[in-house]
Amino acid sequence: MELIWTPDGPSTILEGDNLAVLEHLPDESFGMIYIDPPFNTGRRQVRRSMKTVLSPGGSRIGFKGQSYETIRGTVTSYDDSFSDYWNFLEPRLEHAWRLLKNDGTLYLHLDYREVHYAKVLLDALFGRECFLNEIIWAYDYGGRARDRWPAKHDTILVYVKDPENYYFDNAEVDREPYMAPGLVTPEKAARGKLPTDVWWHTIVSPTGREKTGYPTQKPLGILRRMVLASSRPGDWVMDFFAGSGTLGAAAQQTGRRFLLVDQNEEALSVMEKRLLHDPSGEVRVIRKGTP
Repeated sequence: MELIWTPDGPSTILEGDNLAVLEHLPDESFGMIYIDPPFNTGRRQVRRSMKTVLSPGGSRIGFKGQSYETIRGTVTSYDDSFSDYWNFLEPRLEHAWRLLKNDGTLYLHLDYREVHYAKVLLDALFGRECFLNEIIWAYDYGGRARDRWPAKHDTILVYVKDPENYYFDNAEVDREPYMAPGLVTPEKAARGKLPTDVWWHTIVSPTGREKTGYPTQKPLGILRRMVLASSRPGDWVMDFFAGSGTLGAAAQQTGRRFLLVDQNEEALSVMEKRLLHDPSGEVRVIRKGTP
């Protein structure tokens, strides 16, 4: 695949296998990368034991010159789309590190099934000192389990490329209401509070205007918060599991440029309908076979 995207072009929706695309993108191009990969929610899952340790004779070389070994136990069964989820995800995360600007930030969106493994993997790829936050996105919608506490949250791991030099500015993010407004002054209650690492935000309403019909669509409000805090106006942001294109919608609202990558026809159709006619700026669509 030849290089078909450059930072001097317009916001872009790109059709293709994301790993093949990532391999051909230039280093340090993006101020923020958000990814919401498949959650590996097969019906029968036997967990792979995994730990990553620094090792002078390790078989893998980290980005900071450290060698490490990834030790994985035996997988006996995955009734899922991927025979080995982490062999699938790891090379894509390696490219995410390469493609971030030196002051850039990665947001990795997962659920409780895989997030603890992802934390170990990202500690090895980025360095433990580059871990910034574990964000809990809590919501209250959907089924109610009777044999356990109902699972009503996703987890978003936040890593920076350089822990001494990363961009973060929460002054412009949407504020939240105080849970006990009577305990603060009326002025503070009216203004709201800055978000913490627990984000209470509803899912996309099944009957609301925001809904695109794409099954894994994430709310615009949580993506806006990430974009505003971790990128500057005019920066490039990227999502290479783009789905319904919510990162692109957040970028359009806030004056950022975006690269969205997906190979699913439904996702591409939804993104084109959602993003092409926004008056905020030009959006280019690159389909397979585009000259």
